[in-house]
Amino acid sequence: MNYRNLLRYTIVLLCAIGFTACSNTPRKYHIGVSQCSNDIWRDKQNAELRMGAYLHGNVDLLFATADDSDERQVQQIDSLVAEGIDLLIVAPNQVGTISPAIDRAYDKGIPVIVFERKTDSKKYTAYMGADNYEMGRLMGEYVASRMNHRGNIVEVMGLKGSSPAIERHNGFNATLRKYPDIRVVATLQGDWTEPTAYNITRQWLMRNAEQQVDLVFGMNDRTAMGARKAFLENLKESPSLGGVRGGLPLFCGIDGLPGEGGGIQLVRDSLLDASYIYPTHGDQLLKLAVDILEGKPYEKETSLMSAIVTHDNARVLLLESDEVMRQSQNVEQLHKMSDGYLQRLANQRMFTLLSVGIILLLLLLFAGLWRYNRQKARIAKERNRLEREQLDFYTQVSHELRTPLTLIEGPLAQLSATDEMQKASAATADMLDIVQRNAAHLSRLVNKIFDAQQGNVAKGLSPHEIDEMIVSQTREAHDRLLNESTVQQGIAKAFGEQPTVLVVDDNADIRAYIHSILQSRYRIIEAADGEKALTVAREEVPDLILSDVMMPVMNGLDFCRQVKTDFVTSHIPVILVTARAMNQHQVEGYESGADAYITKPFVADVLLARVDNLLKSRRVLKNLWNQPVEKQDVEVAQNLQPASPEVKEATPQEETPPAAENTFITRFKKVVEERMSDSDLSVEIIAAELALSRVQLYRKVKALTGCTPVDLLRRARLNKALELLADPELTVSEIAYRVGFTSPSYFTKCFKDEYGKVPGDVR
Repeated sequence: MNYRNLLRYTIVLLCAIGFTACSNTPRKYHIGVSQCSNDIWRDKQNAELRMGAYLHGNVDLLFATADDSDERQVQQIDSLVAEGIDLLIVAPNQVGTISPAIDRAYDKGIPVIVFERKTDSKKYTAYMGADNYEMGRLMGEYVASRMNHRGNIVEVMGLKGSSPAIERHNGFNATLRKYPDIRVVATLQGDWTEPTAYNITRQWLMRNAEQQVDLVFGMNDRTAMGARKAFLENLKESPSLGGVRGGLPLFCGIDGLPGEGGGIQLVRDSLLDASYIYPTHGDQLLKLAVDILEGKPYEKETSLMSAIVTHDNARVLLLESDEVMRQSQNVEQLHKMSDGYLQRLANQRMFTLLSVGIILLLLLLFAGLWRYNRQKARIAKERNRLEREQLDFYTQVSHELRTPLTLIEGPLAQLSATDEMQKASAATADMLDIVQRNAAHLSRLVNKIFDAQQGNVAKGLSPHEIDEMIVSQTREAHDRLLNESTVQQGIAKAFGEQPTVLVVDDNADIRAYIHSILQSRYRIIEAADGEKALTVAREEVPDLILSDVMMPVMNGLDFCRQVKTDFVTSHIPVILVTARAMNQHQVEGYESGADAYITKPFVADVLLARVDNLLKSRRVLKNLWNQPVEKQDVEVAQNLQPASPEVKEATPQEETPPAAENTFITRFKKVVEERMSDSDLSVEIIAAELALSRVQLYRKVKALTGCTPVDLLRRARLNKALELLADPELTVSEIAYRVGFTSPSYFTKCFKDEYGKVPGDVR
């Protein structure tokens, strides 16, 4: 996987994570709220709007307050629209002045909810508010009843031009017209604020000091309280003026807000005689907005129900409102806590998504690295396969070339050493020399092609130096063989027959050539492949094996392993003779258990020297069996001598007996020692104990020790008898029977033949 693909996968992954995050988050609605003024009634409504937003986590409220300024409210509405709000909630300051701004918002496709105050524009989506006319009418009924249908009233209006002021005035006066004894002596124009109500009432009282006033109706609780302050100050200044019977008139208002300083508390404390609850219902207002945004059914006109607050119900309403406010505060606190939890949850969710993203990125990275390493391994495997195929090709070609070269150079060397060639004419000698030189040149070319990185060529030796070395080694090997001829005769005499050599090669000419080299000194048996050779080796138990490597059915390496792991043949030295000349080929050969490795084409004298040295090392092992049994294992490694350093194929395996040979010796000794007192112990019994045939046991023992199993058994009994003679309590007869002799006289004869003394003389 390249970096471009990894980057592409990364971008796709991040987009998927973002899409997942967005898809799980509901759409966020931005709702603008334009309030015409700032007072406790609107503070309560704004709080209820926020409370309603808690139920809708996808609502974002944007508040704006005009402070009773038409111009400011128009600017604020246009600003909210420019910010991209989804819906506008507006309480118009006046009926007609705000309408153009509302129309502009509506024309841009923004739903508009008009609440609490009306507008003369028809471009709105829905209206929600109390029926101000009905509110004024009901307050008129209460006032008329409270005044016993007679008396004087002062009316303090709200903001001129605002729909609540107009409608409340119309409803209030429509009721009072039914009672002719009730007279409205003054209608004062206020603006919904307490200071303005105080000022205009104060000014009216100063002009109408003699006017009797029984009740003051303020369009809201604040205007009623402003008028009350004005009457109270006027009473303090002129106690004989104003009011009913020299006291304050009754004061009534509208709003009926809960909480400290609200209309309900003012009625309870008798500061106001009555108030009318003007419902805020901010939560219901927000629900209407969400229904419109979500395309749910809704009412275009929604009227809010309300009620009058009097001394009779003020305390109960105040308790209920206090409880509602307390619960609202608890809800507010819970909301803040839930906001914190939700924020932490959102952070954890984002962290989880990022962690998943990072894990996926790591997985992608690991997958890319795995794919890269896999591809790299596949390329390396393919390269190794090609190298192996190339190596096999060169090895096969080398084998095909070196084998004929062996059959050319070897016979030429033997032919040149014959008496006939020594007596040949100069012309014949020159012709033979030409053939030999060209054969050597061809051999050098083969070595250059297939052994360019191996052996002497890698060391920088020229072809001329190689020729000199080969000739030198040949002469040295020839001289050494002449010197060791007497040694070889001694070996043959010790065996009682010629040593047997098994030659294994699928090329009949090579087998014939090796046979011609060794036949004068050794008994030769042959096999054409490893499988047949293994059968012959188990049956014949030869003294040495010469084997090719590249053969059908079973190659030489597998054959060598089988020989070295077989209990019957494990002691037999194996020489691999092959065209595989590279270092790694030789390592494979020695790892398979080979004792020596000779490459083709080879010099006949070198091959003879190698065979003789291996058999000589076995002769050293035979001499060790002349020692007592218990000394054998200690002195094996000390007395063996390494093979001749002049033969370059010498290997460490020759310096000590293989583990398999020591195992055989140990098992052979154990069987003999455990049953030594048994006079019936025979070679057949020992062979059966070792899972060998009599012939296999004989040949294996003969090859390892130079002695027959019978000789070894007799020598072991005599060695044990020699130890027992040190015990003066045993008689010679007892010792003879204890070591397995059937007759004391025969024991004495054998003892004297072995040690030159009779048992009594030794004791």
